[in-house]
Amino acid sequence: MPAIVLVGAQWGDEGKGKATDLLGGKVDYVVRYQGGNNAGHTVVIGDKSYALHLLPSGILSPDVVPVIGNGVVIDPGVLLHEIEGLMARGVDCSRLLISANAHLIMPHHRALDKVSERYLGKARIGTTGRGIGPAYGDKIARMGVRIQDLFDPGILQKKVELSLREKNQVLTKVYNRRPMLVEPIVEEYLAYGERLRPYVANTELIVNQALDAGKVVLLEGAQGTLLDVDHGTYPFVTSSSPTAGGACAGSGVGPTKVTGVIGILKAYTTRVGSGPFPTELLDDMGEYLRTTGGEYGVTTGRDRRCGWFDAVIARYAARVNGVTDFFLTKLDVLSGLEEIPICVAYDVEGVRHDEMPSNQTDFHHAKPVLEILPGWREDITGAKTFDDLPPNAQAYVRRLEELSGARISAIGVGPGRDQTLTLRDLI
Repeated sequence: MPAIVLVGAQWGDEGKGKATDLLGGKVDYVVRYQGGNNAGHTVVIGDKSYALHLLPSGILSPDVVPVIGNGVVIDPGVLLHEIEGLMARGVDCSRLLISANAHLIMPHHRALDKVSERYLGKARIGTTGRGIGPAYGDKIARMGVRIQDLFDPGILQKKVELSLREKNQVLTKVYNRRPMLVEPIVEEYLAYGERLRPYVANTELIVNQALDAGKVVLLEGAQGTLLDVDHGTYPFVTSSSPTAGGACAGSGVGPTKVTGVIGILKAYTTRVGSGPFPTELLDDMGEYLRTTGGEYGVTTGRDRRCGWFDAVIARYAARVNGVTDFFLTKLDVLSGLEEIPICVAYDVEGVRHDEMPSNQTDFHHAKPVLEILPGWREDITGAKTFDDLPPNAQAYVRRLEELSGARISAIGVGPGRDQTLTLRDLI
């Protein structure tokens, strides 16, 4: 049976939580494969809204096994708070599985993230300050602390001592901060380990055995393609690989078991943090999209930068991820506009680019080449089929499909669980 990858096809915040929830009745496992609590998904069920940060969206589907894979970096205090918050609202979290190989965000990671970002000033990247980048840095430097280390006090003590030997030098001598003490950190994290112990498992083995047994596994990424550390708008990216290729490394599922890639596209474009954004609107229309679309970060609350749909980015995402189907979200936000521009190419100092420029400098100077489509005034939030959409809304969707490099198989016309038009089965 298939492993399906769900990826953001823009800069994140495309509505992956809604897509995962929609597929909840068709999948058996949902595996979060990268990122940390620097990302969030919002899932609306009836009149209830759930903001998820570390937990996979499948936690809200009672028949799904939610898994936090080895590619995720975990702040254990944040994770436990999130679990307790859901349990207080009646959500069963007992099915949750956490990879023993997942790395931990430590107090010194958070401290370094915050002070280094302030130190960069105007050159800052726009991180959330939650320690994700430094945690991934230690992982690659082979100095990281993993979930499994919480169950070996001696190993945990040695790893924290080794890490602080270097990190305290940086904190005190570069940033003029107080040094961190080993013992309080070890004591705090050993306590976290006891509370997390019931959830920890060999998830890589369990997920592969599930696939061999005919189960359907959804591999869920955080952030989006343009924030990928290799394929994104570097250096204004995250510290992991949200693309479909990262799903295999972050879950332990081999690439030959992946049978489909669902890319999530918003009907316009947003991004959070610093970095180039060719279609960004810095006028009243940008504020209209932000307000109407509720474009504020689930995790940070930060205003999202808003702009028109960028088909160049969509084509890039389709190619980099091998997208088989697109899920288009927030089409309803565009209702009421007389005209809706689409970016079909870039102009870089008089040269047209139909594909992503090969270097960052050109992308930074890219100006959108716009195609104007007529809008629609009708309220589409009650639509049940594609034919229920106004003709201009249908034409808009068809044009996006033509430009984006893969078929659009589902359309979100509102935040609710039942406000999705399914054109083709995604699984």
